[in-house]
Amino acid sequence: MLNSPFTVWEGDNVHGRRAVVTGVSVRLDSLFARAPGAARHVIATGLDLTGAAKGQLHGRFPSVDGDWLGVVNYEIGYADGRQGKLYLVDQLVPFHVLRKL
Repeated sequence: MLNSPFTVWEGDNVHGRRAVVTGVSVRLDSLFARAPGAARHVIATGLDLTGAAKGQLHGRFPSVDGDWLGVVNYEIGYADGRQGKLYLVDQLVPFHVLRKL
């Protein structure tokens, strides 16, 4: 777990402290928005960046402009439906693409 000044902790020093992990969904369409008018070239084995992916929020940081970024672990599936997924760890994600589960 990432230990940041903004990590939320539970427990105490006697019984142990643990970082609070919050279940979230990551709106991939918003996180990986395509440029307006960009040509589409389908790659069947590419990553499926549509819909939402389940993730675990375990840290947070503010930006200089006051926007919040979450530190999130999540998985992205492939367009061809294979079992394996790309597992992303400690990714900075804007809060506006996260939804609490």
